[in-house]
Amino acid sequence: MIQKRIAQWAVMAVAVPLAAAGARRLSHTLEARRGPSGVSRLLTKGADLVRPQKAKRRRFF
Repeated sequence: MIQKRIAQWAVMAVAVPLAAAGARRLSHTLEARRGPSGVSRLLTKGADLVRPQKAKRRRFF
């Protein structure tokens, strides 16, 4: 039971940010080659939904 939770945590901690970064990179590559399109905008929105690039950083002092 604990192994299942560790596997779920590993997927959320590693695979999801990698997928978001891959979608963002693919979007930038498509836009550089062919210009803005619906597909590139969709990839960027999906990456922002999963992991926003402009997250607020909290200051502790």
